[in-house]
Amino acid sequence: MLRKRLFFLFCFGLLLTTSVFAQDETTPDTITYGGRVTGRITDAAPRAVYYFDGLRGDVIAITLRVTGGRLDPTLTVLDTTGTIVASLDDTGGGLSPAIPTLTIPQSGRYFVIVGRFGYGLGMTSGDYELAIERIGVSSANGSALRYGDTVINNITNLAPQVYYSFRANEGDIINIRMLRDSGDLDPYLQVVDSNAFVIAENDDVLGGDLDANITNLLIEQTGTYIIVATRYGAANGTTAGRFVLTVEEADNSGLGNSPEAAIAITMGEVSENDLTARYNVRYYRFEAKKDDLVTVRMSRTSGNLDAFLALANAGLQELVSDDDGGGGQNAKIEGFLIPADGTYYILATRFDRENGKTTGGYRLELQTLGNAFDTVAPDAQRISYGTTITGRLDEFTPELLFSFWGTDGDVITVSLNRGDGDLDPVVSLLNEELTALVSDDDGGGGQNARIARYRIARTGLYYIRAARFSGEVGNSDTRGSFILVLARRFDE
Repeated sequence: MLRKRLFFLFCFGLLLTTSVFAQDETTPDTITYGGRVTGRITDAAPRAVYYFDGLRGDVIAITLRVTGGRLDPTLTVLDTTGTIVASLDDTGGGLSPAIPTLTIPQSGRYFVIVGRFGYGLGMTSGDYELAIERIGVSSANGSALRYGDTVINNITNLAPQVYYSFRANEGDIINIRMLRDSGDLDPYLQVVDSNAFVIAENDDVLGGDLDANITNLLIEQTGTYIIVATRYGAANGTTAGRFVLTVEEADNSGLGNSPEAAIAITMGEVSENDLTARYNVRYYRFEAKKDDLVTVRMSRTSGNLDAFLALANAGLQELVSDDDGGGGQNAKIEGFLIPADGTYYILATRFDRENGKTTGGYRLELQTLGNAFDTVAPDAQRISYGTTITGRLDEFTPELLFSFWGTDGDVITVSLNRGDGDLDPVVSLLNEELTALVSDDDGGGGQNARIARYRIARTGLYYIRAARFSGEVGNSDTRGSFILVLARRFDE
């Protein structure tokens, strides 16, 4: 009679648990795989609710240990519909219930209820420790895999394809291997996105055996993906056997951890991240137009990070870098002139890069100062260092303007030589306000003009004026073709 009453109390407690759970407005506490939580069961709080997110095929273990008092605990696992997935009172004659293996039937949220025998009608109380651990994954068709998982299954004529899913984030880089373990199986792999498009596939390892291997697959969009493990010819194939399938994350996986997975950033945007002993550089990607002026700042927000910046072109050739230009241990690349339309990369790293020791958080800012030639005089042609240009000066075109971008400290030479006619060239260097800084008539020998080794004092827009020597009263003005050369000197 007593045993029947106890059984009734236990079943009534389970029924009470599910019904109260459905109406309970209390937000459950979270518990994650590998986590442990502690609590206390009393008359005022006869149960506690925790939740975790599980994936189909996860094999987990849940243990509940009494750490104080006279608690007679119960352990129940429910799905989101309130359906009991597992329930225990005592294990092995003891008062500490444990679920040594539980396979998650469907991906979703699950609830763990810790209570006492009889729940609100019970009389015991005490302290407890709850632990949950993922101990593996089911190899069954349809299981959801995580990075590092390995499953074993079979390809047969009745089951020529086996499906697994995995969740991936943008920027993840993964490797998937399907190795034959028995039979004459010729493995074949496909990865399919949520729109049913095949984004990667492989039959045989290049230069190897018949095993299938998808290497360095870059995930371009966060979502759920399907692995199709099959054989060459799929349903029409003839091979069969057991296989071993492994899903792993590559060493450089993660958004920003490689140029391939660079973080997209736009002008005016701010990004926060960190550098660690493992990841000592973060990559960013942006689009720019020729002659855009860009400024990049990298400021430390935590740790002892000594920030270092580099700007590279689409081929990852570094164009400019800075260590402490932002003041202190902050880095700044200011007013860099973009040489051509295209994609550019920012390397946010630390002093001494991979050999450096500093780590910490940082804030990265990308700004534009507009285009260097937005304010250029409308009749001025744009040129750059290393330009050679020809033209003609006469009574119809007595002078011409050419604009270029100069950087503080650059040493330049400007030559204006006669091509034909009787032209007597005169060349002048002007600032952004079109005020002459220096001029020359015959410094290039004969009637050629030359401004030699002029040092730019301030970064900004400059003009070259190509003109002719005007004849005095009674003499004709000179005219003819010219050759203009703008060169940056590196022999200073």
